[in-house]
Amino acid sequence: MIGVGSGLYIGCVSDLKDAQSLTDAGVIHILTVDSEEPAVPGFHTKFVRALDDVSTDLLSRLDDCVSFICDALSTHSESKSSAVLDAYTKLRNLKPHVKMNEEFMDQLALYELMDCKVDTTNPLYKQFRLKKITEKYPELQNMPKDVFAVDPAQTQNAEAVYRCRKCRRTLFRHSSILSHCVGSGASVFSHKKMRIVSDSEDQRQCTSYFIEPVQWMEPALLGVMDRQLLCPKCSSKLGSFNWYGEQCSCGRWVTPAFQMHKNRVDEIKYISISALK
Repeated sequence: MIGVGSGLYIGCVSDLKDAQSLTDAGVIHILTVDSEEPAVPGFHTKFVRALDDVSTDLLSRLDDCVSFICDALSTHSESKSSAVLDAYTKLRNLKPHVKMNEEFMDQLALYELMDCKVDTTNPLYKQFRLKKITEKYPELQNMPKDVFAVDPAQTQNAEAVYRCRKCRRTLFRHSSILSHCVGSGASVFSHKKMRIVSDSEDQRQCTSYFIEPVQWMEPALLGVMDRQLLCPKCSSKLGSFNWYGEQCSCGRWVTPAFQMHKNRVDEIKYISISALK
């Protein structure tokens, strides 16, 4: 067991066998992230079942884990992610051979990007979760219902929506668009570096919207790796999907990809009547 901060220690499962040493160190709370839950009587515990591999989604559990640590230390949670990174830095200084799972480091970076709170509306988080879904459900069956965005044709709000250009059926909301760092047009197909461009450039280069899956797509997506996306009302072709990913016209590879061609849909913005008065 190694101290990496005031009242904060990092250890392994074997450390839990010596309850007296834990008590002598002032340990009261124990957070365990492992494949099996250990028996640790006499302590306040929290257990997160996880494997140390790239398919594990720890990001979705970070809020609970960090809150448990902050409550135990009676500290504020404004710099949650940085506290974890500081602990990791101290651990590496003490144990240079210790390396954190790179996938988890990426998840931690995303957590920090979201201001250290899981934001389920964040496009980057949505894309991350979709990737994890394909890893967890390789047969693409029995996926959680919340993977699919609510069908905007069944609900109404003031958000901009996109409709089928042919039959005007509402297909998806603006918040369902998953933005991506675009490539440099045709040159990216020659494996040139990617760059982030402005919205105006994005409009010129990206000929499709990449979105999260919507409820009306569910029958077409389950158990199928890739297929065309057809309008649920008039069956006109709107785009395509591929759980392994597709390349945008800008050169960026998006995984998984639910692609709606811009020339097949129209954006509809709602204007408040009161705002016109």
